[in-house]
Amino acid sequence: MSEPRSDDACPFLRQDADGILCFALEGDISDEIARSLCAEFRRVWESGREVFVLSDARRVGTLTAAARSALAGELRGVRFGGVACFGASFSVRVVTTLASRSVQFFTGEVYPLAFFDTEDEARAWLLAQRGALRATQRQGA
Repeated sequence: MSEPRSDDACPFLRQDADGILCFALEGDISDEIARSLCAEFRRVWESGREVFVLSDARRVGTLTAAARSALAGELRGVRFGGVACFGASFSVRVVTTLASRSVQFFTGEVYPLAFFDTEDEARAWLLAQRGALRATQRQGA
């Protein structure tokens, strides 16, 4: 399947060889950044692929109110197979969990979110989530 985005569409987001969307941000997440991420997540979803996200949260700042609002509005209809964050501080974990619950409330979609200390742990969890989802899809077919 072709690459779902152009290289300059969202410079802090890349798709790895496993098809996982990986991003690392430094500083606060503005509504512009949130909308850019949402557009890429939507593009992958609309291409018929599962959306699995690996977030390097070691240097992330705050999630602004405008960014939370953008996420809630822009992610309607996008289903995530899993979102794994690694390296997040306690405060980032709390804000991310609250934001994800808000997005899930407004979009009506539930998706797995987990936090890990290392990238390897986060990646292993995402790959296990993808395997479980695909096994469930095969059983339903």
